[in-house]
Amino acid sequence: MRALIQRVKQASVSVNNEVVGSIDQGLLVLLGVQKGDDQAKAIKLLEKVLKYRVFADAEDKMNLSLRDINGGLLVVSQFTLAADTQKGLRPSFSSAAPPVAGENLYNYFVEQANNLHPTVATGRFGANMQVSLVNDGPVTFLLEV
Repeated sequence: MRALIQRVKQASVSVNNEVVGSIDQGLLVLLGVQKGDDQAKAIKLLEKVLKYRVFADAEDKMNLSLRDINGGLLVVSQFTLAADTQKGLRPSFSSAAPPVAGENLYNYFVEQANNLHPTVATGRFGANMQVSLVNDGPVTFLLEV
């Protein structure tokens, strides 16, 4: 599993011009599910997302996690994160999880996020989404498990 996390001042996701999820300060997580990913990997990645220290402390050092600041978490499925871009000029998606498996694991990730964190918003799996964000920093990391 891969999560591209972005520290944001605010973020939202829309489908057909309707906002379906939004947060204020927190993390935007673009989530990619690959073949072989399972619930154990989802939990491991979620724990990493929630504990990853990317927010400034009193000394302006990246030392606080999403949990520490009680920020929002916006989770958006991102099929293209599973792409293999090593060869040629066109991405290969052969390493991506099949749609049903990907959706099930995405939903599991979100369900567990709701159990572990108070402020969780989402996009819509498989939809054509428009994501708007104010990247704070900018701070962006790719997390993998």
